[in-house]
Amino acid sequence: MPIKIQNSELPAYKLLESENIFVMTDHRAMTQDIRPLKIIILNLMPTKIETETQLLRLLGNTPLQVDIELLRAATHVSKNAPLDHLTTFYKTFDEVKNNFYDGMIITGAPVELMEFEDVDYWDELCSIMEWSTHNVYSTFHICWGAQAGLYYHYGIPKYKLDEKLSGVYVHRVMDTFHPLMRGFDDKILIPHSRYTGNHRSEIRKHEELEILASSNIAGVAIVATKNGRQFFISGHAEYDRNTLANEYFRDRNKGINPELPYNYFPGNDPRALPSLSWRSYATILYSNWLNYYVYQQTPYKLEDIKGFKE
Repeated sequence: MPIKIQNSELPAYKLLESENIFVMTDHRAMTQDIRPLKIIILNLMPTKIETETQLLRLLGNTPLQVDIELLRAATHVSKNAPLDHLTTFYKTFDEVKNNFYDGMIITGAPVELMEFEDVDYWDELCSIMEWSTHNVYSTFHICWGAQAGLYYHYGIPKYKLDEKLSGVYVHRVMDTFHPLMRGFDDKILIPHSRYTGNHRSEIRKHEELEILASSNIAGVAIVATKNGRQFFISGHAEYDRNTLANEYFRDRNKGINPELPYNYFPGNDPRALPSLSWRSYATILYSNWLNYYVYQQTPYKLEDIKGFKE
């Protein structure tokens, strides 16, 4: 939340502003309109209830009032989520395409080894991503959703890794004064669980994109457009303590013989309770996105949103 001061003549004002600390004058505070934030979540994960819970936990951990809508791909038949859950709590694109939203989250999906165009709901997802550029102020893409967004909007391809990237990795913050990274230490922890990734060199070809966090092992983790309208997170900051463990045991039971998740089980003992070492970073990440790029930026009248592709 912003700091409110009497006027911009306070000596600390310019220094705080240069560090992207949001300082609000009395005049702006008095003229600011407040309303609930409208956030829509396109949930592409098979474990829909688990993913809903993870995201809502983080979105609900701020002083802001957030109005959530859940969206599903109508062109895909979910094998894991109960039909009554989907029909009761989820909307389809046709039901929301005339609406406007402050923010949108596009989750990951376990389809990363497929070509984008071979995913059965790819055409629908492209329509939704295009719609988001005009009807959503800021969109937050996660894991495969980030790869799909970078590919659709910027033509950046994904590459298959030599082996699955699974674990909790240390990342270096590239710009500690960037609003999304406010409050972070120089190094942060983010879980990853994926078979594919993006190359830094491909991202750096686009002047409108900037890399905000990166790992020597896990690669690029957080990418942003310079106008704050899109964010691409290659990992799963929203994961719970046992999510990587559940994935590991699931794959082991399938006979896949996976490697132990990196930097996750104490002493690399899968019988040990995993350490929850990234929750504070996840909380800051989502809070900063909601505050700086949704709450502070979106017009009071959502229909005044203008697409960034002008």
